[in-house]
Amino acid sequence: MTTRMTWPQLQRSDEFRGRWVALDNCRYDAKTAQPVEGSVVDADEDLAELCSRIRSEDGRHCAIVFCGREELEPPPSNRQPRPSYSALTH
Repeated sequence: MTTRMTWPQLQRSDEFRGRWVALDNCRYDAKTAQPVEGSVVDADEDLAELCSRIRSEDGRHCAIVFCGREELEPPPSNRQPRPSYSALTH
């Protein structure tokens, strides 16, 4: 299994939703250092099983990400503002 995918593609994929995904040859976001694109080399619902398989492949260095079950968050301009701390204490 080696398919190049972006993070939004992974999040929308029924195949990977709710699973841990091992990405190789990643491209990272400069601000967050989180992978934004990579080659999917393996996936599993069990993190320990996935890591065990990746470790058994000598020389493989992967980023492991979890593709959550929730829908993608709306763009920042559509988000509801969070109440400030003072609003919560009064």
